[in-house]
Amino acid sequence: MALVGAVVPALSERLSLTLGEVGTLFFVMNFAMLVASLVLGLVILSAATGAILGDNTSYAIGHTAGHRIAERIFVGTKHKRLEQAERGLAERGGYLIVVGRFIPGGRTAVTLAAGTLEYPWRRFIAFDTLAGFVWASYAACLGYFGGKTFEESPLKGLVLAFGVAMGVAVAVEVVRWSRRRRAEG
Repeated sequence: MALVGAVVPALSERLSLTLGEVGTLFFVMNFAMLVASLVLGLVILSAATGAILGDNTSYAIGHTAGHRIAERIFVGTKHKRLEQAERGLAERGGYLIVVGRFIPGGRTAVTLAAGTLEYPWRRFIAFDTLAGFVWASYAACLGYFGGKTFEESPLKGLVLAFGVAMGVAVAVEVVRWSRRRRAEG
């Protein structure tokens, strides 16, 4: 799932992130830990591996085809945006790679941009590995400890996870709406 999500983002990645990573992972990991008695370390390793492979696929796509796409999109005054992205990646690339894993749309944007802008792959893989394992640990532990907490009543866990996911999605949209309204102001 992490591999596919990194390469083919959902129509609304923001919604898929909140519902998918908070709600679905919570429920699936809860169920998996209860039914299959999975080893937490192997779950983390598997999720991190999928995330890292997906990010590297996205990086490779950016590295291979990103220049042709960028030349068509960033013409004229828009070329300044591409230059700003390149400067930002050069100045704080590691930070963007790690934090991008947790921001809706960030993972795909950063990994494609890193490939397109020829961010050094060795630096990319180092930060991406860190990001992948931090994300996988967070998701697996959320599921594992959520599973332990709601072992006797998994439906309550699902309802709580869904509520949290919807709350996060609504909060993100309220912030976006208020910022847009102030900018129009």
